[in-house]
Amino acid sequence: MDRLVLRPEQDEDEAFLRALYASTRLDELASVGWGAAQVDEFLRMQFDFQRAHYRRHYPDASFRIVVLDGRRIGRLYVHYTRQDVRLMDIALVPDARGKGIGRGLLETVLDQASRLGAPVTLHVAPGNPARRLYERLGFRAVKQDALNLFMERAPSIDADAIAEV
Repeated sequence: MDRLVLRPEQDEDEAFLRALYASTRLDELASVGWGAAQVDEFLRMQFDFQRAHYRRHYPDASFRIVVLDGRRIGRLYVHYTRQDVRLMDIALVPDARGKGIGRGLLETVLDQASRLGAPVTLHVAPGNPARRLYERLGFRAVKQDALNLFMERAPSIDADAIAEV
C-alpha cells in the first residue's frame, strides 16, 4: 500500500464525504420504498447528524481521508487515548472494497494501539460484512444494542515498547 496516503480531512472534502456516506447506506435503504428525493433527504440528515456527533464527542479524533494514487477512496476516523483506541468509522468507495485496503488500514490502527497498549473498540451493525473481518482480526462482541454490536480487541503486547522500558 505504498501508493496509499492518509491526509487530514478538509472542508473541500465535504461533497466526497457525503457521497461516500450515501454509498455505505444505499443497500439498506433500497427496501424502504422511498423515492429518490426522500432517500437523498434522509441521507443528508443522517450525514449531518453523524458529522456533528463525531465532532462534538471526539473533537480531538483523527479525521483522515484515504487517498490512493491521488484519488480519494475513503475515510478513516479514529480516536486515540491510552485507555482506548476507538475506530469510529472506516469507509471505502464501492470499487475500493474487497481489495485488502480496509484490512491494511485496520492493521495500521491495531499496530498503533499496540504501541499504546490500548484495546481497540468499535461499533458495527450485526449484518455488516466487515464484522467477519473484525472477528478474524481478534475482535469479540462485548455487548449489543438494538442497532449495533460493540466489539473490542484486547491490547496486544508490543515487544518494542517493552524493550524501551
